[in-house]
Amino acid sequence: MESQNEDRTEAETLRRLSALLDDFEGTRVTLIGDVMLDRYHHGYANNLNSTAPVPALRIIRSEESPGAAAHIARGLNSLGMDVDFFSCVGDDAEGNRILEMISNDGIETSGITVVPNRKTLTKIRFYGSRESLLDQSQVLLQADRGPLEELSKSVSDQLIDAALESMPNSKAIVLSDYHKGVLTESGASKLISNAKKLKLPCIVDPKLTGLSRSQGADAVIFGMRGLELQRRRLMLESTSETASELISKYDWGAIVVLGGVEGTNLYLPDGREMAIPCRADAPRQQIGLHDAAATALAAALGNGLDIMDATSLAAAACECVLTAESSQEFVDSDTLGIWLDELSWKLQISDR
Repeated sequence: MESQNEDRTEAETLRRLSALLDDFEGTRVTLIGDVMLDRYHHGYANNLNSTAPVPALRIIRSEESPGAAAHIARGLNSLGMDVDFFSCVGDDAEGNRILEMISNDGIETSGITVVPNRKTLTKIRFYGSRESLLDQSQVLLQADRGPLEELSKSVSDQLIDAALESMPNSKAIVLSDYHKGVLTESGASKLISNAKKLKLPCIVDPKLTGLSRSQGADAVIFGMRGLELQRRRLMLESTSETASELISKYDWGAIVVLGGVEGTNLYLPDGREMAIPCRADAPRQQIGLHDAAATALAAALGNGLDIMDATSLAAAACECVLTAESSQEFVDSDTLGIWLDELSWKLQISDR
């Protein structure tokens, strides 16, 4: 009976979240972080290369999309929210492509600095399968191309100052840190301190090597493998102990842990935990999970929902990404609404 009551409560939560999606429209969010261009090549790998034991990929189609913080910007924009977006790109074709694509989405690009003589980070992924044998393709290779020099502190400082100026008009702030220079230690500290003064929920997706740049954040996003790595480093017995230790050390309001097909977990300072199983029927990929979660958390917390509801929305957003085709890794409002309705219906049926 207890599990049935839990299912019923979760079904009601999902229905309520679906009904609230329209209320997100017009909410302003400050977003700052690194961007990249995701480029995908799809094809058939029927043979091995004649001179090396590697697949020879016959490319059938190619796609590209703005990634990292740009995923979050596109997701927030799809939810009808206004985004004050601060980042930088290089003065190259990839940087121009990012600006063009997000501008076509209706996202303001005036907060994105074009840095002369800098290469834009580009992640190139090659997907392949055997023709007429496998329906599901898999990543054969990833190639990264990006800046060789560190981002100028003056550029980072300008972006931080612009984000600080935008915050009084926002309902939430998101820091998306890929350790490419936009977010420095001092800059992140200023942003999080200012968020506390303004009582804005602050969501941070940090690199494991830059956890100190998330000190004092309200919600921090972790991957399950990242939390396990931290457990080993701290020599603790469980992920619960690890989460508690990290929350105490960095003064976080919550840790939202993304496990892909393993589901989503929430850890709070008072020891409360929430586990949400993954209900995606046919997961295809997991690129963009962190960005989907950041989008959902910002939308929910920025509209006054509590961290439990926000995590439920983040879990649903991640499931939408898990079942999406590559190059569709940002949260789409229509898809998220349909998924929430479908999940609530399934849970309601299972309760009968």
